[in-house]
Amino acid sequence: MGYRVMTCIRQPSQGPTFGIKGGAAGGGYSQVIPMEEFNLHLTGDIHAITAAHNLVAAAIDVRVMHESTSSDEVLFNRLCPADKKGKRRFGRGLLGRLKKLGIEKTDPDELTPEERKRLCRLDIDPASIAWRRVIDTSDRFLRGITIGKGSEEAGFERETGFDITVASEIMAVLALTTSLADMRKRLGEIVVAVSKNGEAITTEDLGVAGAMTVLMRDAIKPNLMQTLEGTPVLVHAGPFANIAHGNSSILADMIGLKLADYVVTESGFGSDMGMEKFFDIKCRYSGLVPDVVVMVATVRALKMHGGGPKVVAGKPLDSAYTNENLELLQAGMGNLLHHIKIARKFGIPVVVAINMFATDTEAELQLIRKLAVEEGGAEDAIVCRHWELGGEGAVELAKAVVAAAEKPSHFEFLYPLDWSIKAKIEAIAREVYGADGVDYLPEAEAQIEEFTRLGFDKLPICMAKTHLSLSHDSTLKGVPKGFRIPIREVRASVGAGFLYPLLGKMSTMPGLPIRPGFYDVDIDLETGKVLGLS
Repeated sequence: MGYRVMTCIRQPSQGPTFGIKGGAAGGGYSQVIPMEEFNLHLTGDIHAITAAHNLVAAAIDVRVMHESTSSDEVLFNRLCPADKKGKRRFGRGLLGRLKKLGIEKTDPDELTPEERKRLCRLDIDPASIAWRRVIDTSDRFLRGITIGKGSEEAGFERETGFDITVASEIMAVLALTTSLADMRKRLGEIVVAVSKNGEAITTEDLGVAGAMTVLMRDAIKPNLMQTLEGTPVLVHAGPFANIAHGNSSILADMIGLKLADYVVTESGFGSDMGMEKFFDIKCRYSGLVPDVVVMVATVRALKMHGGGPKVVAGKPLDSAYTNENLELLQAGMGNLLHHIKIARKFGIPVVVAINMFATDTEAELQLIRKLAVEEGGAEDAIVCRHWELGGEGAVELAKAVVAAAEKPSHFEFLYPLDWSIKAKIEAIAREVYGADGVDYLPEAEAQIEEFTRLGFDKLPICMAKTHLSLSHDSTLKGVPKGFRIPIREVRASVGAGFLYPLLGKMSTMPGLPIRPGFYDVDIDLETGKVLGLS
């Protein structure tokens, strides 16, 4: 068509790659290559995040231990050691803490005993530590652990756990940052705990923010790849859409916009998750507004939402999904129509991309087209065959996207930031999910009260919920009615710039199924080719 196009997508996590699938780079004649490098972490961005995250975790616990076992004088002498000439200086890691305390003195020896104490003692309340460790493996047995069991750490045991790396706040920071300076600032603003006096303790207070930035200095650069047909693809960051905000990076989008006529960027899962977070979080921090939403649907998925048999990873599909069944499909169309409604609520036109499978019938495909446009209000609904034909199979989709992008739009956020935490949560639950209301467990109530006290109530909301339903309950398909959203916990990602409530049973550490994806992964010993990832 003569347009310059660039695609921006997320990097997959090793957890689900070896857990349930072979990656998220497309397939057939419409995929990102080389597939193996894509699925196995490219330049090591996710590993850099893991290193930076766990450095913070180690810094927190060792600081609690040393403060508990050392006098003010010992702490000061170790944090501000004298050189061979007896001269002290403030290390780089202390400068942020000094600024926060309003101490403008440049000579450590000029500090009063009280100033030395305030500088060196964070006085972290161990019960308030919110920073868990991470690993990029789906390992359910790390969800809850006890640390401090070593003989030298006796008396400092506490209960904690692991999250998957792509749920790390550092991953969200990477995806939402706009520059190296902005990343350094965001990393320093990460809140990890609260002091016994009720003060928010940040990574800047710990003195570790600079080192985190060093570990992340190369990860900030998007990775350039390409499709099988040569279209450039920027692969960067990889936040989970059901835990974090699930969008490719702002930096990748900005680079793409400088180089291309059209940038196709990713918001993971459906309009109730990645898209809503894209609009209410990413668009706020980037200042960018999309011209059109491309909503992907399949006959099979809609049949599932119509009440079709349960789909289990690794098991053959029931014949209901591979044989024509217009009644089942029509019953599930309400789900697609609701997703279109959500996108239109933000004032952005919608084009539906119907990814065609070989078993889909013409009648089924036309039913989706008809209802999406006539009842859903989509600008168009196009049957796509790019898996089979590559770019040729998506020409009509491209034409529809161009036409929709040229139409006027009236973008607006779902909520203003000055609303209360509960008001923002309830707006998402009501307007996006279709819930009757929200119920808060006591722990969530206490956290909301604490975050409001600390001044975090003006942050946007990033709901952590299942991607398998419009509700919090993965078993509720179609367009659920008469349900309420349970909020069991609310966490703060202050550096990233959002609060994230945990809905229902949503976990931040996935587990492996009975038959993990690693059963299909091996290597050809003669050619060195990786098997099972592409």
